[in-house]
Amino acid sequence: MTFERGTPDQIALWREDLAEARANLVIEGLAPTADDDEMFAMMLDEGVPPSLMPTLILQLYQQ
Repeated sequence: MTFERGTPDQIALWREDLAEARANLVIEGLAPTADDDEMFAMMLDEGVPPSLMPTLILQLYQQ
């Protein structure tokens, strides 16, 4: 899939946003699994924009 990778500054902000979202899920009793955490970390390592992550995840599960 072709996409524009995030800049290092953008990725740093996305990591902060992801950590905040994860904390909110934990508070609500919906803690992500270690595999979930690894998948999102891998996507951020590759510079995948958060708005594209759901599309990629759905494609993985559809295969």
